[in-house]
Amino acid sequence: MEIRETRFARAVVTIRAGLTGAVVVVGVIGGIVGAAYVALLNLLSDVLGPDHHGPLVQLALLTAVGVAVATITRFAGETGDVELMVDNIHVLGGAEDVRRLRPLIPASLLCVSVGAGMGPEAPLVQTTGTIGTVVGTRTGRPRTDVRVLTITGMAAGFTVLFGAPLGSALFALEILHRRGLQYYEALIPAIVGSLCGYAVYVAVSGLSIAPVWEFPSVGELQTWHLFLAVGLGILGGLGSVLFVALATVLRRALGRLPRSGRYVAGGVALGLLGFWSPYALTFGEHQLSGLLDHPLTVSALAVALLAKLAGTSVTLAAGWKGGFIIPLFFMGAVAGQLIHAGAPGLDETVLMACLMVALCVGVTKTPLGTTLVVTEMAGMTLLPVTLIAAVVSMGVTRSRGLIDTQRSRVEHAAAHG
Repeated sequence: MEIRETRFARAVVTIRAGLTGAVVVVGVIGGIVGAAYVALLNLLSDVLGPDHHGPLVQLALLTAVGVAVATITRFAGETGDVELMVDNIHVLGGAEDVRRLRPLIPASLLCVSVGAGMGPEAPLVQTTGTIGTVVGTRTGRPRTDVRVLTITGMAAGFTVLFGAPLGSALFALEILHRRGLQYYEALIPAIVGSLCGYAVYVAVSGLSIAPVWEFPSVGELQTWHLFLAVGLGILGGLGSVLFVALATVLRRALGRLPRSGRYVAGGVALGLLGFWSPYALTFGEHQLSGLLDHPLTVSALAVALLAKLAGTSVTLAAGWKGGFIIPLFFMGAVAGQLIHAGAPGLDETVLMACLMVALCVGVTKTPLGTTLVVTEMAGMTLLPVTLIAAVVSMGVTRSRGLIDTQRSRVEHAAAHG
């Protein structure tokens, strides 16, 4: 026991001897790749995005992208996903096949830029994580070091999108498990890689060091806010169960089609949803900024919430490339605004932040990472209530989630001798 505790203490406060240079390299490359990916995404969005076309043209574009993705994966191979990445990190220490990036990058750029209901976080993290694997394997590192470098790359990718280095590092560690981070030896490397990636991204992109979203300022928290956070954690957890259930049902329905047919059907379905509401399209980052600056009416908020739920679920079920973290943040923020419209005496930012955290945690099982990502954006004053919402959501949802390969490292060790 004493030996294990000593190893743990060394692992969480240091980077293993000889690994520091590789960690920095992975973080820097992750920041550069992240900047390039985001720049390409913005360029394509200006051409293909729903803000620039009417619903009928967007329907045609979404259908065409479905055909394009089917063609790309038909000839270049399937892209894999975060679920496969998580499994490979447990089993192999990192990505299994670097060649999966060849179809992943163009397919994901097309899917996200044309307005699908999922964001760039999953493809980008899969890419930067694979970079960590390549650095580890090409330098002859053992599997444990390859795993650390893969997680470091994932952390760098997350922080490019979230602008929250500490939260992103913890998110990359927690998303591998259902009950909190367990590869503790990767904690400091992930933080260093996240900081390096963030610094490089800010320098390359020319952006200021600022949060992704600007939330209304929060007043002084009271004791009763802690009990409110419990209720919001329950509500967000139940909402995440609904999201998982809807995505599962749609997956089964579309699973009857061949894979190429699912891509095309997803494009058609998203295009038709776009006739109903523009909030069914895009992953919601810019839409949320608009809602924070110009609040909608209650009926418009309700439509926005339902439309994003439908659009993200269809995108996920059809196998389109993207991530559901930012859409979950959008849905949580809109739900918070809805509650505030009915109970204006409650602090709007507390409502939004707690529901953003609870929804995401219920699906991804990342209580510390999600809490820090949101509070780094919404204000650290919110840390007590968002953490309560995260823990409660974990309790409500238990093992329910969308990443089936999340598991304990102990279970893996037992299963593989």
